[in-house]
Amino acid sequence: MITIAELKTRLQGYAGAVRDLRDALSIEASEKRVAELEHRMTMPGFYDDPEASQKVYAESSELKAKLERYRRLSTQYEEAELLLDMIEEENDPALLPEGEGAVEGVGKAVEELQLMTMLSGEYDHSNAILTFHAGTGGTEAQDWAEMLYRMYSRWAAAHGYGVEVLDVLDGDEAGIKSASMMVKGQNAYGMLKSEHGVHRLVRISPFDANARRQTSFASLEVMPELDDNIKIDIRPEDVEMQVYRSSGAGGQHINKTSSAVRLIHKPTGIVTSCQTQRSQLQNREYAMEMLKAKLYQIALQQHKDKIEDIKGVQNEIAWGHQIRSYVFMPYTLVKDHRTNFENGNVQAVMDGDLDGFIYAYLKASSRGELTEV
Repeated sequence: MITIAELKTRLQGYAGAVRDLRDALSIEASEKRVAELEHRMTMPGFYDDPEASQKVYAESSELKAKLERYRRLSTQYEEAELLLDMIEEENDPALLPEGEGAVEGVGKAVEELQLMTMLSGEYDHSNAILTFHAGTGGTEAQDWAEMLYRMYSRWAAAHGYGVEVLDVLDGDEAGIKSASMMVKGQNAYGMLKSEHGVHRLVRISPFDANARRQTSFASLEVMPELDDNIKIDIRPEDVEMQVYRSSGAGGQHINKTSSAVRLIHKPTGIVTSCQTQRSQLQNREYAMEMLKAKLYQIALQQHKDKIEDIKGVQNEIAWGHQIRSYVFMPYTLVKDHRTNFENGNVQAVMDGDLDGFIYAYLKASSRGELTEV
């Protein structure tokens, strides 16, 4: 059984991290900025420009949330310290589990705030657009793509993110050939950008009567939803629009009208589509947003020879390009090949337990320790 001395030593080990977080999160500067923003809200004419006032509110809310999280951590640390002192005075071993839980809570809160300091990219705070593509292999790969779709949907739900389905192309017999969703919430892109790449599955195929081992691949593209301030020059003559009838669930409207939209950007070959909105216009707007996001990523890369990283990922869904492997047999293991982080509970991972992989990626990325795949 752990001792009170060990718990105190462990808690004291977090003291430096709490102090460092105060500096990393710029707590004093944030407090001053909140005061400035609140003063602006009281000025005459503040509400005359709805767009500008909304930005002020958004910035203020984000800063207040950060300050509140740090305040809770500081309070949590102080309360844990007081609890350990009380347990030491009472000299009651039965209270040790409560003390251990309090120390573990501080450790988890420190890790979460440390993660926040890593999400400092320009679009880390944005919503995320996820696009899934089945690799070669027919039904087996299409089933794997749907499993990934479910996995990220569950992760999003567990973290309080909203999910909006944008497009789904069903598989021939099972699964999906491709799908797109938008994960909505603070830092959605920052958290999910680590998941961009090829994912490999090893299992006994449920579609093989001889129960043979099967390796399948699917890819995931992750892009930030761009705000209206980002201007991407897309010439109308460079975009071909195709309309078609939506497939899948959706009732009479979705099956009877050609409201689904597919956009093809001729210079790059990028294709985006949306079929889940009620009107052709709405579907076109969503498809255009996805196209803008992909073109913006290309612009950031600045090299045309890297265009395949985005538009050609379907051609790279194969062995040697995977960022992560999910093994169901002869043992169970999920391993990220960029960070070497592993989790032996493959079912928990498929149910959305991805935080360990995401945190490991962000930490390794911040230290420049990612392994190329």
